[in-house]
Amino acid sequence: MIRSSMFTALVALAVLSAASVPQVGAAEPEFTLDGRVALDAFRATIDGRLQGVVTATRLLAATDEARSGDWARIRDPLGVLATSLPEQAAVWYAKVDGGLFTVAKGATGETLRERAYFPSLLAGRDVVGALVISTSSGKRAVIVASPVVTDGKVTGAVGVSLDAAMLAASVDRAIRFPPDVVFYTLDDRGQTALHRAGELIFAFPSDVGSATLSDAVKTMLSQPEGVVHYQYAGSARTAVFVHSPLTGWTYVIGKSHPKE
Repeated sequence: MIRSSMFTALVALAVLSAASVPQVGAAEPEFTLDGRVALDAFRATIDGRLQGVVTATRLLAATDEARSGDWARIRDPLGVLATSLPEQAAVWYAKVDGGLFTVAKGATGETLRERAYFPSLLAGRDVVGALVISTSSGKRAVIVASPVVTDGKVTGAVGVSLDAAMLAASVDRAIRFPPDVVFYTLDDRGQTALHRAGELIFAFPSDVGSATLSDAVKTMLSQPEGVVHYQYAGSARTAVFVHSPLTGWTYVIGKSHPKE
């Protein structure tokens, strides 16, 4: 078991350890030469941040406070996690029946019972990268959560609903991609989790692009890594991609070809 004072120190270390990211940008403009470097930086940045958050939720789930199931005791450690996150986030605790409590609202009267990711938590598994419209904030959110296990049984869950648009924007600021580079991630259904163009977050590229983009998405979801070519918004694009075991997402870096 972890006491709350130790948790405070550990959660700060877990989250802050993901803050140092590689820089790509004006110093590395040649996509054909440095696309894979940029892709590795992109994946390392996102995976690092989400790994830091899931490490924190695991630590919180192991505290005496979380195992007590008493919201009055759980609230303060959750508040520590909330103040440690660089992106706007809803930090929450859920009972096994799905009843939801958040740092901002306390008992919400809402339930996670119908969320597709909730059975994984009840089965004792972490969730990293589920996409939802947050019940607590109404925003597009990336879920990171861990089960609370007491005496060998799941008794609840602690989690974070990260604002997807803010997360994408913070990554853009951290890595400083050139203006002509696009980055995005796709979940296992082909839905956009993060995108440099905020309006495309949670869109399905296969529905908003060309037939060549739809084919490219199929290729990216079926292979661990590679290169694809497609047409989008009237221009030819080349993209490199790689799968992440942590989130199950496919990470993509693309660049438009200048018109001749």
